[in-house]
Amino acid sequence: MVTAHTVFLFRFLKQLTALLAVLLLLVPGEATRAQAQRDPSFAPTCYAAGSLATTFEDIAARQAHYCSNSEIRADQPVAWLVFDAQSWNAAERPRYFYSRITRFETITFAALDTDGTLRKRGYSEIDARAIPSGPVFQMTLPEVTAETRAVIVRIERPHSVPLLSEARLTAGAERGAWTASQLMVLALVLGMLVLPLLFDVTFYVVLRERYVLLHAAMVISMMAYVLFSGGLIHVFVTLPHALVAIAGPLIWAIGCGVSAFFFAEFVERDAQTPAMRKATIALGWWLILVPGFMALQFHATQSFDDRFYFYAFIPALAFLPFAIVDAIRRGSRAARFIALAWTPMLIASTERLARGLGFYTAPSTLDQSLYVAAAIEVIIISLAIGERLLMIRRERDAALTDAEKLEQLSVRDPLTGLINRRAIEARFEDLRAQGFNTFAVIDLDHFKQINDRYGHQVGDRALIACAGALSIKGERDTIAIRLGGEEFVVLLRGPRPVERAETLRQSIPHRVADEVSSIDQPVTASMGVIELPRETQHMMSFDDLYARADKLLYDAKASGRNRMLFEKLTVFHVPPTGRPRLNAAA
Repeated sequence: MVTAHTVFLFRFLKQLTALLAVLLLLVPGEATRAQAQRDPSFAPTCYAAGSLATTFEDIAARQAHYCSNSEIRADQPVAWLVFDAQSWNAAERPRYFYSRITRFETITFAALDTDGTLRKRGYSEIDARAIPSGPVFQMTLPEVTAETRAVIVRIERPHSVPLLSEARLTAGAERGAWTASQLMVLALVLGMLVLPLLFDVTFYVVLRERYVLLHAAMVISMMAYVLFSGGLIHVFVTLPHALVAIAGPLIWAIGCGVSAFFFAEFVERDAQTPAMRKATIALGWWLILVPGFMALQFHATQSFDDRFYFYAFIPALAFLPFAIVDAIRRGSRAARFIALAWTPMLIASTERLARGLGFYTAPSTLDQSLYVAAAIEVIIISLAIGERLLMIRRERDAALTDAEKLEQLSVRDPLTGLINRRAIEARFEDLRAQGFNTFAVIDLDHFKQINDRYGHQVGDRALIACAGALSIKGERDTIAIRLGGEEFVVLLRGPRPVERAETLRQSIPHRVADEVSSIDQPVTASMGVIELPRETQHMMSFDDLYARADKLLYDAKASGRNRMLFEKLTVFHVPPTGRPRLNAAA
């Protein structure tokens, strides 16, 4: 069954997809191409890896030997990049080096002239300057002249393949900075994440469910990831290079782990076996602890932390689709939302993993797809939580309706709809305090004969008609109660209560005659009435009043039936005990 919320969701996603497609088309843009034409960048012509003993002179003398293996590796103590002068001309000599922000120990540049001269310039990690817009840092090269035939770059303890594969030389400062349209996409993604976070706060006030807090943690981690990994944080504050290099991958690992926890909590209990749920939670801890540790990029772990970081995500990329499909197969509606939300994220994450492992090279702007996928994921899950809230609200309303029905059954007579003795006894003290000081007991005369002669079905109709005569719609000063059988109680307040009670009693034969035409004899009633002074509120209980009024009712029946007897009680003196005595006046 397609609900209005589902239709709204798919319309929203359709519009969102169209908007993001337009934005992603704008990312390269004419402005970017124009900038590239004015200020081209130059990729390495040679990659090499080796030991700390290798020198610039070794690379310069035997470049062909060292570059014979073109595989890009970040697991060796030293990585070498060679930029051949044939890639630029005299008017476009490079002046700057830029690459993806990641950890390293030192970077040393050497401009190699045709006569073998080497002009060197070295930097440590703390010297790296992040470009204010984009996930890249920049360093100044030694002087490149018309005699320079190559620029050689030595990177000690590189912790990431993209540090090598995305390295470029350029003639202009901040050539690696992202364009305004690319930053606009980042800002849009960040803005799109704010609203789901506000939703989570609102949802938690209502639901108080742990999965809402876990989703809020996911949103916060995605926002932090966009800020650090996308380089947007540099627009607001200058942070150490090492901190920014660690923050992005660490936040991603934590966010992925929290996502696994969220899946285990959000999916319906019967949609996961206990073993599957435990495996999902274990996966969450694996993602936080193992890739999280590798994300710290200690120099002691440089030989393996980059590859192991990405390899550690492979179990998640294999397990989560299986868990989602299994939950959908078991009828989980939540898993359907998660499948819709996580499919773009899983695709973008797989692409990022392949790029991170060096299977191919691509510019860092391709990460935009990962940020957009994160925004789509968070928004869809927010809608899923919203639908869960509506579902819980519908279930709560249905439960309240059922509870009200049960309450009605417990406090109301099912035949006549009048409140029963149990309900009136519970409220009697409050009603006396509200001024209901007249207590009338009514009993239909010879009702057993009516049941015997006309049948119990007709008798029930007569009881319903009697109840209608005693309960006047909209009358706030009269309360009718059915005690059982053909016996009723009426509580009254206000002026002339005894006369009003007698009017109700006399209306019974007329009401029965109008509504139960099969009875060809008048159905009369006898009544006993007690009228109390207000100051006796706490002196007589319901049972006391009932016993006294019932005695009057019995006397009325003994006197010939179809009549009313009443007593008006008054306080006539106060004894030394301080408790008033009552006197009855008929």
